[in-house]
Parts: sequence; C-alpha cells; structure tokens
Amino acid sequence: MNVLSPSPELTLDEVEKGLSHIIFDGLFTHAFVTLTSGIFLIAFALELGASNIIIGLLAAVPPFAELVQIPAVGFIERIRNRRLITVAASLLSRSLWILIALVPFLFSPGAGIYCLVLLLVTYACISSVKHCSWKSWMRDLIPDEILGMFFSRRMALSFALATVLSLCASFFLDLWKSDSGRAPVFGYSLIFLVGSLIGLSGTYFLISTPEPRMTVTRAVSLKSRLSVWFADANFRNLIIFLCLWSFAVNLAAPFVTVYLLKRLSLDITVVILLSIVSQVCSIVSLPFWGSIADRFSNKSVLKVAGPLFLICFIALTFTNLPDPHALTMPLLVIIHIVMGMSMAGVTLAAGNIGLKLAPKGSATSYLAGISIFTALTAGIAPIIGGFFVDHLADCELAWNLVWKSPGVQFTIPTLYLVHWDYFFVFAFLIGLYSLHRLSYVKEQGEVDEPIFIPSLIAYGKDMRNFSTAGGIRNLLRFPVNGIDIQSENASRKRRKGPAARDVVDETGTVHVDR
Repeated sequence: MNVLSPSPELTLDEVEKGLSHIIFDGLFTHAFVTLTSGIFLIAFALELGASNIIIGLLAAVPPFAELVQIPAVGFIERIRNRRLITVAASLLSRSLWILIALVPFLFSPGAGIYCLVLLLVTYACISSVKHCSWKSWMRDLIPDEILGMFFSRRMALSFALATVLSLCASFFLDLWKSDSGRAPVFGYSLIFLVGSLIGLSGTYFLISTPEPRMTVTRAVSLKSRLSVWFADANFRNLIIFLCLWSFAVNLAAPFVTVYLLKRLSLDITVVILLSIVSQVCSIVSLPFWGSIADRFSNKSVLKVAGPLFLICFIALTFTNLPDPHALTMPLLVIIHIVMGMSMAGVTLAAGNIGLKLAPKGSATSYLAGISIFTALTAGIAPIIGGFFVDHLADCELAWNLVWKSPGVQFTIPTLYLVHWDYFFVFAFLIGLYSLHRLSYVKEQGEVDEPIFIPSLIAYGKDMRNFSTAGGIRNLLRFPVNGIDIQSENASRKRRKGPAARDVVDETGTVHVDR
C-alpha cells in the first residue's frame, strides 16, 4: 500500500501519533510563515518601492487566492487522498520562496515589485489547494472533545517559536544594516531563503500524519457540493459574521506595519519587538481561551476577545496627536499586549467554531464554502484601503479642548484623524456590527451571559497559577487517552444535559480554518 494512502480505520495510538505530528507540523509551518510574511514581507516590498496600493494588493492576494478552493473541492473529492495533495502543494508552494528571495538579485526594484506580486499570486493559489485539503483532513482526524484545547496548545507552541525567530531575524537585520555597503533588501532575501528551507523540511511531519479515509458519498455536481450549506440558516448567519469580521480586520490590519514604519517613523527592530510582545501575550492567553471554548463555546470567546481586538484599532489613532508624543510608546506597548491576548482568542474561536460545526466525512465543501466568501471580503478590503488611503492623506478631522483665561491658554488634543487613522475607525465600526451578527449564530454549548461572565472571572484568577515550566509541560500533553473514537457520538449523547436542549441540530452546520 502507498505510504500516503488513507487508512480505512485509525487506532487510538495512530490518532495520538498523528496529533503529535500535527503539533510539529504547526511549529515548522508557523516558522516558515513568520519569516516569509507579515512585517518582513511588507518591509521587503517597501524596500523594492511598493506604494500603498501595492501593499493593499499584496494583502489581498492570499484571500483572493482562496477562491481556488472552488475547483479544489472537486479535485480533492476525485483524488480522495488529502495527505498526498497537502504534501505536494506544500512542497511546491514553499519552494517558490527561493525564487522570491532571488528577486532583488535578478531584477531592478521597479521590475522586482511586479515579479514579487506574480510569485506571491502563484504561491497563494497553490497554498489554497493545500488549505482546502488540510482542513478537511484535520476535521476527520481530531476528536471534537479536545478540538479547542488541542489547537490552543498548537498555536501557543507555534507563537513561542515565532517569537524567538522574529527576535533573531531582527538582530540579523540590524547586523546586516550596520554595514553601509549592504543593501537592506538583500538581508530580507536571506531571511526568506531560511524560511523556505524550514517550511520544506516541515513537510516530513505531514507525510507521517495518518489520514482517515474520506466518507463515500453519492455522486453530486460541484455546484451542489458548494451550495449544500446554503439551506442551513445557522450557517448563513455564521458566514455573514465571518465575512463582516474579515472585511473589518483586513481593511486596517495590512496597514498597521506601514503606519508604524512611516507615520510614527519607528525602526523595524522596534516594530518587531512590539510584535514579539503581542506574540508572548498570545502564548500566555491561549490555554485560557482554549479552556473557555471547550467548557462554554467559541461564541463566548468571540464575545470577549472580539471587542478587545477592535478597541486596539481605535487606540492606534491616539498615538499621533498629530505627532508622536511622550505617551506614544507606552500606548503602543499596551495596544500590542491587548491585541496579542485578544487576537489569540479570536483566531482560535473563529477557526474552531466552523470546524466544530462541520459534518465529519463531508467537511470539504463546507469548509471551502466559508473560505470562498471570507476570501472575497478579505481580498476586497485591503484593495479598497490601498486605493483610498492616499486620497485621505490630506484630509484632517480634529477635535480639541481649548482652555483660555487671563494669562493662560492651552489646548488638549482629544481626536485627530488623518491618513491611515480613518481606516482604523472604519474597521472598528464594521467589526462591532459583525459581532452583532454573531448573536444570530447558534453553537452547541453556548451559555447565557449572566452565567458566563462569573465563570470567565474565575478562569482569569486561575491564570495566576500558570508557571513557565508547568505551562510548557501542559502544552506538550495530548489529552486523548480514554477517548473512544468509534463511540464518540454515543458518548456525546450521554453527556448532553439541560444546557444543550435548546440548541439547533448540528447535522447541517459548518466550518472554518486553522
């Protein structure tokens, strides 16, 4: 039998081994993503002469490429070997970063930026196929009982590694720039090359992870598979929430790094250090959010983490009134602390709420359905931002408190919006409306707010008991012992109590991502 062939039935030992390999795959994947995206990619593009429109386009490429999942669903259903597809797509897409690293060596800055966009489009399209098959594979492999805690631990370890790599990369860039004869853009190329090699080596763990055989379903057209979820009102509400939230975040988030580098004139090392602060806070808070998600619901997490994340956008507008001030850096540190904690909760819950509701064995089309619609909104948002942000550069909205008295006059700036600030405000408002739409989504296990808030406070107090050694030890444990995979549905029925009686039936409900 082919080593990459799916297994008709997995033993508990195989599942445990697979979960361990998924953890290590997450470490290598997150290391690859850390070194080839985010701050490093934006700074690389700026060194090549990218405009705000190009920055918006670069941010729009990955979500728009998710539309490739439309034909990918039919391809996966025909091949029915998700591990083979995931491994092949990972090897091909991560190899492209070797070419991206060579762009400054082969092209002038003007031509290099267009070559960068073309390579990123190709990379994102191939990665989209991988995402589609990977999500369906994980949905069938990971038991529901540990879904929240498992991914919180995976993300925590990945964030910890990303923190170390970001710090090392920033020190390397400082050392590289210390020699005036070296062009900074070549330093980013070396970072991309290392990231590509790390990503390629990480595919070993994908190869070693078992895959349960896909459920055989009757032959239906691709159109029917992609639209089957539309009859479920609860899923439609979920997709409305995710689309609005995706639009809000992607309207502002791609320009935060540009804002820090250009508007506040921060050094890239300072920007990376702020990012590390955010990542550390994400690591610390992930076990907390995972516990809340498993005990209550993913909606409970989103109700708390979502508003905190949105407040950070508004807070950014106070770092420049109209110029950097004495409180700018302390405020940035606080913003990144809160953003890191809330981002961990939003990322975990937004990903798991769909995975929890997607039907096992036929999750591919459901997961692709959400990816398609959120991709459209996530792709449109930064393009709109990149196009209009320069038009708003000369528009100012100021609101000051002025005190005048004999011999004394002073002004206290309370509001000053210009350039990128408008999009931070727009993102905040749209995000608030998306959280309102979340109230229409029904999830098994959700509780009323009067019950949830005291429990949330109690969980927060328990966070004081976490130690570094104990936290790492707990992250490395995989709580699947004693779970009978074959009798999972029966055990779920036995556990159901009064809290679940008003919940909408899950059999038609849906998806999301990692």
